Amino acid sequence: MLTIIVGLTEANLAIANEEHNLIARNMMELQQSSERWILIDLSRQRLIAWEGNQPVYAVIVSTGKSDTPTRTGVFKVYTKYEITRMTGPDYDVPDVPYTMYYDGGMAIHGAYWHNLFGTPVTHGCTNVAVNHAKWLFDWASVGTPVIVHN
Repeated sequence: MLTIIVGLTEANLAIANEEHNLIARNMMELQQSSERWILIDLSRQRLIAWEGNQPVYAVIVSTGKSDTPTRTGVFKVYTKYEITRMTGPDYDVPDVPYTMYYDGGMAIHGAYWHNLFGTPVTHGCTNVAVNHAKWLFDWASVGTPVIVHN
């Protein structure tokens, strides 16, 4: 009960509403353009590639677990690697295919080591089946907007 009360302060609600409005505003602007952009829906575990207001590709993904969540917000792909090594406190994965970083250590990338798409299982990244990751990697460029929402 205490956690719920602490979590519902006016300041926290204002921050949540501000982020929600920022995400909604960016989605509307992108839909009114012809720009390519990526939407990650955490609640549905879906990724949709858009060109303006037209969805062009949709896949089931795996995003962050509750203790290592995928952050919501508005980002841009800032670097791409056809293959890379990913390491963290409790993982070391070589040869991660089709990686697109968009928020610090958060990336959209292929995952050959599991088939649990549709379930949050990651350390915050968005895992995609390798064939879908290749399509996204070829379609998106550095600078492509990425919107992550609940």
